[in-house]
Amino acid sequence: MMCMKPTAVFFDLDGTLLPMDQDAFVKRYFGLLAKKIAPLGYAPDQLVKAVWGGTAAMIANDGSCTNEEAFWRFFVGIYGEAAVQDKPVFDAFYLNEFNQAQAACGFAPEAAPLVRALKASGYRLVLATNPLFPAQATKNRIRWAGLEAGDFELYTTYENSRFCKPNPAYYQEILDKLGLAAQECLMVGNDADEDMIAEKLGMRVFLLTDCLINKSGRDLSAYPQGGFAQLSAYIEGLEQGAE
Repeated sequence: MMCMKPTAVFFDLDGTLLPMDQDAFVKRYFGLLAKKIAPLGYAPDQLVKAVWGGTAAMIANDGSCTNEEAFWRFFVGIYGEAAVQDKPVFDAFYLNEFNQAQAACGFAPEAAPLVRALKASGYRLVLATNPLFPAQATKNRIRWAGLEAGDFELYTTYENSRFCKPNPAYYQEILDKLGLAAQECLMVGNDADEDMIAEKLGMRVFLLTDCLINKSGRDLSAYPQGGFAQLSAYIEGLEQGAE
C-alpha cells in the first residue's frame, strides 16, 4: 500500500511554509481585530471570547455545514442576528488591517522555491491549512510566505471546508474533492497532532521541525522529520522508490 510514489503534496501553512510563534501571532491578530471591530459596539474582551467560541464551533463541526456557517451561527448566538450586518467590516479587516499581523511571522526562504519546484515537477499541491480563516486572510498569509494562492490546486478556508484539523475527515474531504487516494499523498506539517493525523488515512507524513508543535508530548521518533533540506531529500527518496 505504501509503495506508491507520491503524486500530491499537502502543505500546512502556519509554522510550516510560514514560520511563526503561534502565541505571538494570535496576540497580534486579536489586537488588530479588536481595534477594527470595537467601534461597532463590540467590547474587546467579549469579542475575543466570541471569536474563540466560533473557532471551537468550527473545530467541532460534524460536516453538516461549512465552517463559515458554523462560525457565524455561534457568533450570532452571542450577538444576535444584527451581527451579520457587520460581516462586511470583518471582510474588510482581513483584506486590509490583518496584513499588519505579518510582523508576528518569520520567513522561510526555502519554502517558496521548494513548492514551485515540486509544482514544476508535476506534483499536485494542496495548501492544507486549518480552515479557520476566510479565503482573503488565507490568501494574505500565503503571500507572506512568498507564494500565491494560484501555486496550489486547492487551499482550504472556512468557506470551502466542513471539518477542521485534527479530524481525519478534514483530510478525507480534500481527497474526495480532488479524486486522490491517500496512498499517493504526502502531508507536510509542523504540528504533531493536527498534521501527522493524516497518517491514519494512509497518507505519508513529514514533520517539519523548524516551528514544532507537540502539545500532547508524543514520541515523534517514528516520523520522517527535519527542516526543508531533509524534506527535499525525503521526497527525492520517495521518487526513487525508497521508503
